[in-house]
Amino acid sequence: MCGIVGYVGGDQAAPILLHGLEKLEYRGYDSAGVAVYDGTSIRVVKTKGRLKVLEEKTHGGTDLNGFVGIGHTRWATHGKPSDVNAHPHVSSSGKFAVVHNGIIENYLPLRAALEAKGFRFVSETDTEVVAQLLDDCYKGDLLAAVREALAKIRGSYALGILCSDYPDRVIAVRKDSPLIVGLGKGENFIASDVPAILDRTRDIYRLTENEIAVVKRDGVSVFSPEGKPVIKTPEHIGWDISAAEKCGYDHFMAKEIMEQPKAVRDTISPRIRDGRIVLDEIRLTREQIAGFRKIFIVACGSAYHVGVVAKYIFEQYTKIPVEVDVASEFRYRNPLIDEHVLVLIISQSGETADTLAALREAKRLGARTLAIVNVVGSSIANESDDVLYTWAGPEIAVATTKAYSTQLAVIYLLAIYMAEQLGTMSAEDYKSFLAQLQSLPEKIEETLQTRGHVRKLAEKFFQRDNIFFIGRNIDYAMSLEGSLKLKEISYIHSEAYAAGEMKHGTISLIEEGSLVVALATERRLFEKMMSNVKEVKARGAVVIGVTTDDNRQIEKETDYAFYVPKICDMMLPSLSVVPLQVFAYYVAYLKGCDIDKPRNLAKSVTVE
Repeated sequence: MCGIVGYVGGDQAAPILLHGLEKLEYRGYDSAGVAVYDGTSIRVVKTKGRLKVLEEKTHGGTDLNGFVGIGHTRWATHGKPSDVNAHPHVSSSGKFAVVHNGIIENYLPLRAALEAKGFRFVSETDTEVVAQLLDDCYKGDLLAAVREALAKIRGSYALGILCSDYPDRVIAVRKDSPLIVGLGKGENFIASDVPAILDRTRDIYRLTENEIAVVKRDGVSVFSPEGKPVIKTPEHIGWDISAAEKCGYDHFMAKEIMEQPKAVRDTISPRIRDGRIVLDEIRLTREQIAGFRKIFIVACGSAYHVGVVAKYIFEQYTKIPVEVDVASEFRYRNPLIDEHVLVLIISQSGETADTLAALREAKRLGARTLAIVNVVGSSIANESDDVLYTWAGPEIAVATTKAYSTQLAVIYLLAIYMAEQLGTMSAEDYKSFLAQLQSLPEKIEETLQTRGHVRKLAEKFFQRDNIFFIGRNIDYAMSLEGSLKLKEISYIHSEAYAAGEMKHGTISLIEEGSLVVALATERRLFEKMMSNVKEVKARGAVVIGVTTDDNRQIEKETDYAFYVPKICDMMLPSLSVVPLQVFAYYVAYLKGCDIDKPRNLAKSVTVE
């Protein structure tokens, strides 16, 4: 989850590194540090805490002179956040400095072997092993030392490496963790993600598995693990730099909530042509679709909640049974998968470690894989048999909003596309669904117009310690996401329950004044849902209801209500999630929480 930057060029490196780290701080913010070659040696400054502490310590980088450097912002795994555990890590000789995103799985035996040789370790991290190992392997040939060290390492890594004997370059290496190379004029870069370098270049290489890049001021060379040259084709980043800026909003999350109509429109519109859904990005044939006996959906976090919604949608329209798995559990339960199974992989970043591992396991077992991701050229996108992109643009806030909404939009497109191929949907229903799908961005906009009302309710309840979300069927699926959003950014204990299960234990937690958010958008289940509302109110709960704007009956049963526009039941999650996002945002805002960078979390989870 950590953020890496590197620079080689004609300008002072440190201010550029700090600026890049600022754009990557969503990846981790336990500590930060930079290493710069100052003409005689590698100088390192690092500190526990947010990047601003490092900026103050270095006076914005002006205390460090040099034209080559690497930087890091950390999400702690091995070793608590501290000055000494912060990256970069330096070898005992001072010759090597290393920044790292990932986990070195065999660091303990490597450390023991190096200590036996006399190397002295000062940190608790797995990363320091890399710096010391490079020192041990180094015999004057930098690339040879890198290749030898990598051959001894097990785990995942994106590495940025400085060597004082080669002060004109940065070495970049990746395995299972994202890393790009930025291509400038008289300067070149490395970074974990595009926003770090977007104000200086829009042309990049995406390093693929096990590639080694030698980044110098006048060019970039890429090699295989065996040392053979690799020809790379530059990718041009088309989106505007403002997409990665707040543009007047207090928080990225607020901006990204408001961007959802556009993001959904950008995802849907190019794929509807002449009254049909056209998915020409994928190669699935009618025969292949008809041959699937089951669909597995695999994801983590909010993407997993998209999968829970998707189960209802796919089973409703395609009549194919669906299982939804948390990616971190999928490959350890020996799933019953073969060539007659479609595995849908959902990930915003396309680099989520558990999800990537699940994808590889599914492919090993012979399944057809289809990825739904936001980042073009990401590992999951590259390794899947097919990929459908969510055109959400960059999402900076750790808590996802627009990526979630665009993932749902792709699910609608794919489910109906497959239903048409299978003949499980009538022409009339297809036409109706398509019309409602095209109206979805406008209805999200309409829902956002009620955010003032949502804020007023947040003002009433932001000091609560516990909040419960309940729903039935697809509303239960939505309650999962509503609860997660709240706990992610407000630190309020929150749980989601299938409403009918409350009486099987959970209702014991309800007491006088407990706040319950009851999702009741499905008309056919409304009466049953109101029975569950009465059960919690009988125990003293205060209830906020969420339903469609044509159903004012809910006001008779609940204390307060959010309303969303009417649309077909299967698309209601795209609307009902909006007030839940807004509610979570305002609760966190009123509590004074760090909304974009909630404690202990990071945007892209690239470690197991």
